Amino acid sequence: MTAGTRKERTTSALDVDALIDDPETRIVVCCGSGGVGKTTTAAAIGLRAAERGRKVVVLTIDPARRLAQSMGLTELDNTPRVVKGAQGPGELQAMMLDMKRTFDEVVLAHAEPERAKAILENPFYQSLSAGFAGTQEYMAMEKLGQLRAEDRWDLIVVDTPPSRSALDFLDAPSRLGSFLDGKVIRLLTAPAKVGGRSAMKFLNVGMGLLTGTLGKIFGAQLLTDVQTFVSAMDSMFGGFRERADRTYQLLKAPGTAFLVVAAPERDALREAAYFVDRLAADEMPLAGLVLNRVHSTGAPQLTAERALAAAEALEENGSQTSTVAAETLAAGLLRLHAERMQIMSRERRTRDRFVSVYPDVPIVEVAALAGDVHDLDGLRTVGDRLGTTDPAGAVS
Repeated sequence: MTAGTRKERTTSALDVDALIDDPETRIVVCCGSGGVGKTTTAAAIGLRAAERGRKVVVLTIDPARRLAQSMGLTELDNTPRVVKGAQGPGELQAMMLDMKRTFDEVVLAHAEPERAKAILENPFYQSLSAGFAGTQEYMAMEKLGQLRAEDRWDLIVVDTPPSRSALDFLDAPSRLGSFLDGKVIRLLTAPAKVGGRSAMKFLNVGMGLLTGTLGKIFGAQLLTDVQTFVSAMDSMFGGFRERADRTYQLLKAPGTAFLVVAAPERDALREAAYFVDRLAADEMPLAGLVLNRVHSTGAPQLTAERALAAAEALEENGSQTSTVAAETLAAGLLRLHAERMQIMSRERRTRDRFVSVYPDVPIVEVAALAGDVHDLDGLRTVGDRLGTTDPAGAVS
């Protein structure tokens, strides 16, 4: 590929500072596969936005503790905590989704005290709220909706789980609706919704047959717990669906921006392509791609081939002179440079393949750091690199 061809295929630059400085931007959702620096990116964006004047809360759905550690917090929970040490006119807070506590809060807020007590003490509810498949996504929608409704923050930055399930919360309204409209749920709630003794008698006969069969499969006590739970929750089901639908529409509305985070590696960019396609299919507002851990060099004019040739010449010459140590060191450095240039070439090819398929997706490249990010200074460094579209010259 010629240099001219590569230039033609280069996509537009993603201006992160313009995105977070825009007061109309109220929600930024970071998504991507694991191991690409997504959590660090979300934290760095939150810190940079706060230090540029925004009032920010970072919500992580990822149970890893790295976000708390990098922000100097001993722990994160369901309550936003102020991050001390942020400079500038803004404010930064952070929190981690506790799905059970969020579920409990929803029950307490939307059910009468007696009914809320019955729900919270129900064994099936306790299992459901603690880890039932899909609960995390439902509660993520609930918490995001709560934070936006409070209107205490100028900007909400969401750090999603490190897998394709990061976008499962987009399905929460439809999946919740399917669950609530399912045949078993309708049968379990039917006696409470139909009036008249004859109708009740008929339904009770049908329910007796159903519960007898299910009781043999799942156990009578579990089925009783489920029926009790459904009966108590019946009045809240519509509210769940309505709030999830509102949050879903909020994610599609102006003021929300999705950032796909990836590394310049084949598998990571394949996952990034999945996210881009999924967001496009759901008509979600994609702001661009953050390409993390991009290698760079201070001597781009020295090609890998020339560096290797020079290293070989030094090694051959060193065996015939008295300056063996110095020339061996120089040859080793040249070989390291050649390896770096080869890595950079491979990363450019991988990036170009992505750009050829998605030329309209803006990209910002973030140069690799020397080590892991573990404090606010590290987050500032990442933020500085996010805020520039020219990472050339930085080295990892």
